[in-house]
Amino acid sequence: MAANEKPAEASTEVKAAVAAPTSAAIPTPAAIPTPAALPTPAALPTPVAPKGASAAASTASFGRVDEELNVYVTEAGVERRVGQYPNVTAAEALAFFERKFADLAAQVRLLEQRVAAGADAQSLKKSLQHINTELVEPAVVGDIAELRARAAALGDKIGLAAAAKNEANKEQVGAALAERAKIADAAEAIANQDPAKTQWKNGTAALTELFEKWQESQKSGPKLPKAEADVIWRRFSAARTKFDANKRQYFATLDASNKAIKGKKTDIVAAAEALISKGADAVAEYRKLLDQWKAAGHSKSKFDDELWARFKAAGDAIYSAKGEAVAAESADHAANLAAKLELLAEGEKSINPAKDLAAAKKALASIQQRWEQAGRVAKEKVREVEDRMRALEAKVRDAEQEHWRKTDPATQERTNSVLSQLADSITKLEADLAAAKAKKDAKATKAAEEALAARKAWLEVVKKA
Repeated sequence: MAANEKPAEASTEVKAAVAAPTSAAIPTPAAIPTPAALPTPAALPTPVAPKGASAAASTASFGRVDEELNVYVTEAGVERRVGQYPNVTAAEALAFFERKFADLAAQVRLLEQRVAAGADAQSLKKSLQHINTELVEPAVVGDIAELRARAAALGDKIGLAAAAKNEANKEQVGAALAERAKIADAAEAIANQDPAKTQWKNGTAALTELFEKWQESQKSGPKLPKAEADVIWRRFSAARTKFDANKRQYFATLDASNKAIKGKKTDIVAAAEALISKGADAVAEYRKLLDQWKAAGHSKSKFDDELWARFKAAGDAIYSAKGEAVAAESADHAANLAAKLELLAEGEKSINPAKDLAAAKKALASIQQRWEQAGRVAKEKVREVEDRMRALEAKVRDAEQEHWRKTDPATQERTNSVLSQLADSITKLEADLAAAKAKKDAKATKAAEEALAARKAWLEVVKKA
């Protein structure tokens, strides 16, 4: 036996297929098919030649069978025994090992196709390692050198593919880290807002959305280096924690702040009401109180509106007194006032949008133009004439809107519904009034009469609409 040959016992494939009863190293006869079970030469499939190799090359150039049915393969001019297939013809024994070569060549060809199709580089590496192991000293007959060369070429291609994948993966990892850093930046921007100006509802929704983006990045993005990903996560987590702490602190102190603001504004309102008796001379002091009001802040409670109504009423009284004082100095505005009163009288007489809306609009436009040319009037008369002018404008505007409303089907449907509701309400109130009168309950009778009168008035208004 040559030095580079392996004994027949080393080929597990041969052991599984055939047996020699006289050899102690070969499996027991029970594990080997009988010659009768072996296919006849005519039934054996034609050996599949490797890609690019002829059938003659696979049989004549790379292997032979001796008299004892030992099968040899030739590699680089040296024969190596690959196994034995007893109880068959020499052609059948050789064909068996040629089929094993064809199987190995098919593995190489499949790997070539996968490389060409751009399959996963790591999977390709594993497949190539398996093939290289099979090609060390394969128990096959065929052009083994050619398969090894093809496998070596595949190794270079797979290496390039793996390098490209690693580079692409680096880009994906960089992009994913940048995206998560962007999420952390946005969260920190929300957390670092002034708590007094923060919209807590909007901020909570924004942080929830950012957290969902983070989870989506974890699910669909590449696996990131733990050290770098953890740094960004700690930033994001710290921002969320800070926001929640600020939110709790804000609402914990809100009640105390509201009480303090209410106390300040109550004192300001009392001071403003005390200034009313000074009349026009109190304007400067009232303005100072107004500055104090603005500086006191907003309590975000119903008391704030109530206090403001009182404060404003005091201011209105003070400025009204000042207006009366200024009126004495506005005699030169009398002519302008007379002109505007004439325009008002003209408009109130001639403008009738209920009769002719288009003519009313045209007349109003003419009066408005002359109104601006008439000039200013005394301050104490401004409201009087302006209110009347606004009333004229509102009259035309309301008529135009009413015209549109009456032609709107949805409005008509709502009107019918209101009429029905008012009719039901009037019926019930009439019953309540009768019951109150029967009980001689003066208070209930008065309340029912007032409510009934109001409902009937509403009914008339709706009917006219």
